[in-house]
Amino acid sequence: MTTGTTTTSGTPSSSGSALPDVMTGRVAWIFGDDFDIDLMIGVANIKYTDPEKLHAVCMKAYEEDFTDHVRAGDWLVGGRNFGYGHPHYVAMTAMRNEGIVGVLAESFSPGFWRGEISNGMPLLSVPGISTAVERWDDLEVDWRAATVRVPGKDLVLQGEVLNERYLTMLAAGGRYQLLLEEHRQRTR
Repeated sequence: MTTGTTTTSGTPSSSGSALPDVMTGRVAWIFGDDFDIDLMIGVANIKYTDPEKLHAVCMKAYEEDFTDHVRAGDWLVGGRNFGYGHPHYVAMTAMRNEGIVGVLAESFSPGFWRGEISNGMPLLSVPGISTAVERWDDLEVDWRAATVRVPGKDLVLQGEVLNERYLTMLAAGGRYQLLLEEHRQRTR
């Protein structure tokens, strides 16, 4: 449903963005500080690309039936330095396959940040997020304004607003899509 530039999950905004300006969902999981994303699927599985294999191993070390409960539009929440370690993309590919639409964290590892923003995954640094929310809290995330509303707690958290290049990259759906669009504009 679209209202101005505000939409619910999955519907492009009226501004033509690949992402709705406001995305609704739930907190699917809360990770602590210095979380290595490879642990989401297990280090032994970081070379897999098959969606069925990734589904079978996704979050098994934390909750055997995680994939039965997560749904499209859900968010991950993290503490400081989320994505610490080697920025292997397959763990977040597994999360995308399960319906995760973005990550809200106190801060991000630089390698993870660059890679996932380039892949079109909304990431917001939001001070206090890891202790302000609980699993399955409903969220309304305005990724352009970097605000997170938690309706059930009458709470609004202000994150760090993304620079214009990151906003443009996310709106396009990632770096590759942005480069294609920029090329199309130059060759018209």
